[in-house]
Amino acid sequence: MFQSVTSNSPKLQESAFFMFSQLAQFIGQLLIPYITDLHTVFLNVLNNSPNPDVKIAALSAVINFIQCLSSSNDRDRFQDLLPSMMRTLTEALNSGQEATAQEALELLIELAGTEPRLFANLMKMLLDVEDDPAWHSAEPKDEDAGETSNYSVGQECLDRLSIALGGNTIVPVASEQLPAYLSAPEWQKHHAALIALAQIAEGCQKVMIKNLEQVVNMVLTSFQHPHPRVRWAAINAIGQLSTDLGPDLQVQYHQRVLPALASAMDDFQNPRVQAHAASAVLNFSENCTPEILTPYLDGIVHKLLLLLQNSKQMVQEGALTALASVADSSQEHFQKYYDAVMPYLKAILVNATDKSNRMLRAKAMECISLVGMAVGKEKFKEDAKQVMEVLMSLQGSQMETDDPTTSYMLQAWARLCKCLGQEFLPYMSVVMPPLLQSAQLKPDVTITSADSDNEIDDSDDESMETITLGDKRIGIKTSVLEEKATACNMLCCYADELKEGFYPWIDQVAPTLVPLLKFYFHEEVRKAAVSAMPELLRSAKLAVEKGIAQGRNETYVKQLSDYIVPALVEALHKEPDTEICANMLDALNECLQVDYFKSFTLSIIHHIIFSQISGLLLDESQVRSIVDEIKQVITASSSRKRERAERAKAEDFDAEEGELLKEENEQEEEVFDQVGEILGTLIKTFKASFLPFFDELSSYLMPMWGKDKTAEERRIAICIFDDLAEQCHEAALKYYDTYLPFLLEACNDESPDVRQAAVYGLGVCAEFGGSVFKPLVGEALSRLNSYQASNALQPDNVMAYDNAVSALGKICQFHRDSIDSAQVIPAWLNCLPIRSDLIEAKVVHDQLCSMAERSDVELLGPNNQYLPKIVSIFAEILCAGKDLATEQTAGRMVNLLRQLQQTLPPSTLASTWSSLQPQQQLALQSILSS
Repeated sequence: MFQSVTSNSPKLQESAFFMFSQLAQFIGQLLIPYITDLHTVFLNVLNNSPNPDVKIAALSAVINFIQCLSSSNDRDRFQDLLPSMMRTLTEALNSGQEATAQEALELLIELAGTEPRLFANLMKMLLDVEDDPAWHSAEPKDEDAGETSNYSVGQECLDRLSIALGGNTIVPVASEQLPAYLSAPEWQKHHAALIALAQIAEGCQKVMIKNLEQVVNMVLTSFQHPHPRVRWAAINAIGQLSTDLGPDLQVQYHQRVLPALASAMDDFQNPRVQAHAASAVLNFSENCTPEILTPYLDGIVHKLLLLLQNSKQMVQEGALTALASVADSSQEHFQKYYDAVMPYLKAILVNATDKSNRMLRAKAMECISLVGMAVGKEKFKEDAKQVMEVLMSLQGSQMETDDPTTSYMLQAWARLCKCLGQEFLPYMSVVMPPLLQSAQLKPDVTITSADSDNEIDDSDDESMETITLGDKRIGIKTSVLEEKATACNMLCCYADELKEGFYPWIDQVAPTLVPLLKFYFHEEVRKAAVSAMPELLRSAKLAVEKGIAQGRNETYVKQLSDYIVPALVEALHKEPDTEICANMLDALNECLQVDYFKSFTLSIIHHIIFSQISGLLLDESQVRSIVDEIKQVITASSSRKRERAERAKAEDFDAEEGELLKEENEQEEEVFDQVGEILGTLIKTFKASFLPFFDELSSYLMPMWGKDKTAEERRIAICIFDDLAEQCHEAALKYYDTYLPFLLEACNDESPDVRQAAVYGLGVCAEFGGSVFKPLVGEALSRLNSYQASNALQPDNVMAYDNAVSALGKICQFHRDSIDSAQVIPAWLNCLPIRSDLIEAKVVHDQLCSMAERSDVELLGPNNQYLPKIVSIFAEILCAGKDLATEQTAGRMVNLLRQLQQTLPPSTLASTWSSLQPQQQLALQSILSS
């Protein structure tokens, strides 16, 4: 075996290491006498072998061998291999050998779990950094000056290990190591601790948030360190923590962090530190509300303006990105600084024309467009014209392929459109051609054999990523994909913003974006294409309705719908990502709502659904394909949930895996939510004509009512039945026997959202259920009575309470002969007005008004004893403006109150009036006298 691992044949070496790896797991103790020779072999191969597969095999072998060493002294002999082990793993992951590296990574993670000293060794690798004078020059090309390959590998491995192992494993080990490093006299140790803290934040997010005070203290103390590289590392840590631990960090520590960053911007002796402080302001403000940020704006904006005038480009760029983010986060609060800031930004845009200043000019574009959006059209309008003239001249110039201006300009144009709205239309003829060109970019892909020794050449291009699929290694140029994704997002943005104004471009944009629904190279491209589909349909429909579609009519909208809807359904069938599945269902639902017109008939003869108002809608085969796809979505989702339930039973299941499962389940609920929404739209659109399709789906939907399902699934199932009962009236009565028992039981569900859907459904059934609902009135009343409890008006319960009151009102209205109305109606009156569900409030208060208009005997009570209560309710509703009643209902209430003024005896009127609050009396006097 020793001969094999030292042979000239890579295949023989790889096989030998693989065999050794297996032996170490089963007879490791018998190999310990050869520890010295093995150490030499491992070190030589990991450091010197040119073949990545051999190095990965050696890495797996050495990890398995270390695992079988029980003596810490024996393990210590392999510490000097750690840098080579880490480098081998990092190289494999970065060169796209995910499949081969994954097993070794899992072994390393397993080793890290049992060998806390691995973290300590990675910390030592971070010490391999020098104080290179070039770093202090603050030139972008010297950003990594002084950093060795050991340092870079240590950084990357800390990041990957913390994500893989999670905070519960990493934070206790880090808590032992970091204080010693921070208290050491050597600047390198202080620097290493801060870099490590930044690297583990993403993977340890939840645990670190619980210890936020300790973490923030650790970092902010280092802002005063005498060495500029340590101060830079502290600022870097705050920036990273602002991203990974926000918004908790911003909410709790803004009063300490922002002044510290502002102070760091005064470090004129160290421009790299200044620039990084500005960049950290960006990180901090991205997770910040205007309320938190506004008190600090005077100081921060003043300092950033000073940095804009700095001679160092890195400092200027940092200031620009910070200003852009601060404006974006503070919105209209930034108007105060606009006149001071904009001249500087325009000057950079106009004057930064050298090749060396391309990024500076690009960031100025970004900043101007974000400032414009923040302050609004009126403030920005005049400057916007000048800015767009500059952008138009740049658009017409010949730019090099690596010029960042193109990407930044695409985004700046879209923001300017958002800010200016329809006034942007004259510029579209300039903006659209290059945008379409970017959206139509073909992916730059290179394919080689996975076992080929020829690496895909990415040495001169950092944007080349490789993945291994089966026996193929695929290299993809990500910069091309990112430009394509940006362009697709911008097209969606223009369609959304310009509405019918986007119509002239639909014929070019639709054939560009529809095929991208299945663009599996890049998720962001697919997401943008999905989001654009309903916007394109909406734009076409509005253009036809407003007569600006160049003579085209509703048939054009139908043709576009026939192109988009089936493509969305087909893409949904093949979509591998759960989040994008939910997006596709949402987009499909929006497309159906764009297609939805107020009335229709289903013609079985023509298999087409016609609108009597605005032309053709979906044909029956399309409804069939949507329904079939919904079945497939529910089946696939159930399968994923079962697989997750199995994962939860695994021996190595821990809290971190639990968090991951929780996130995946939340995504799954979003899929179910969108299924509910789309079925609601189909039911509202096609009413009883949809019922044959619903019958097919019922076996897929029925399990969602089960108590073993999540509250969200139960809520969605109830909402689907509510829609059915509300839209299909008599045609839905046949479902009552099946679903009403579930509905009644759900009225007392522990989830307030489920209860709200259930009691709303009871109200619907009371309204439309007629004789089928009558036998259940008694039980329905007893369920609704439970909503009179003292906790009914707690914040979580108010929406369910309001819907229960509405349902009670409908029982009073439609089943009065089945209740003791002299008791129930005053009880209902006592619950009014309802204040939280503003839609139900308008319905219920209109019902109250109608009953008062016809002098309902049970409502007024014996000798009009409930009249003061009714007047008090009217007063509160009218004082709430348009929230609690429609304008028409409010007008009728005012007329009723005027009639009472004229007809009631003065003594009765006075006692009724005196029961009101003083402010209600004043408000009513004002309303009645106007």
